[in-house]
Amino acid sequence: MIRILMEETMAGAHALGHDQITTLYRHHHAWLCGWLHARLRSRQDADEIAQDTFVRIIEKRDALYVDEAKALLTTIAKGLLIDHFRRAALARAYVAALEAMPPAQAPSPEARALVLETLVAVDRLLRRLPAKVRQVFLMAQLDGLAYADIADQMGISVRTVQHYMTTAWRLCYDAA
Repeated sequence: MIRILMEETMAGAHALGHDQITTLYRHHHAWLCGWLHARLRSRQDADEIAQDTFVRIIEKRDALYVDEAKALLTTIAKGLLIDHFRRAALARAYVAALEAMPPAQAPSPEARALVLETLVAVDRLLRRLPAKVRQVFLMAQLDGLAYADIADQMGISVRTVQHYMTTAWRLCYDAA
């Protein structure tokens, strides 16, 4: 099976079919889980991210060179690892904010889960913005700075700040 897949791919990459994905999974799942486990120290998280990595491959079904499979899987898994660590950091920050609240005002576990899910979605959305646009948006929305103050701090024009804010809000509205 591998030999066939390799022969097919030597001439060029082909869209992945069921057999190729099965072969890819059989030959790379174990090492990918081990690689992830070494970084996460959690078998469950490693298994979930490995699964998500293969789901991304399946969803794309793009051409794939067998020789590059390990590099592609590692690249996808690294991106998912970054997402995982970012979600964990958000969760820690949210829990720390909750602990600072009086117990009577603390939200229910269901409300906490919804807020955390929303924070992760907002974070994911903001990461799609270019760095300067994201920074301007956060300075305006989180820090409450006026456009002129943002322009002064970033060394850009107010018109550029307005343009960045329009870009950010457009993305937010499109995602809603």
